[in-house]
Amino acid sequence: MVYVISWDDFVERSVQLFRTSPQKTRYVMKYRHSDGKLVLKVTDDKECLKFKTDQAQDAKKMEKLNNIFFTLMARGPETDITEVTGKEQTEQPAKRGRGRKQ
Repeated sequence: MVYVISWDDFVERSVQLFRTSPQKTRYVMKYRHSDGKLVLKVTDDKECLKFKTDQAQDAKKMEKLNNIFFTLMARGPETDITEVTGKEQTEQPAKRGRGRKQ
């Protein structure tokens, strides 16, 4: 078992592991309220990746990882996941408020 320190590295390696053997890969979340620790594990019985955190802000990151895995499982392992990760976001037009005209 390998604890991966960097979140981005964990996501990259987890997606790569899923793409190599999608039928055997499992994704497990374990939260211990008494310790306040969250452990994420991705394994295919040959390789096991783990990420451990106690930061509450990592919950949003975990949600994005869930969306990545759901997309890969639903659309297939060769799916482009840039729309899910949000790394290549297009520029959005400025919103016009309802304030006073000047």
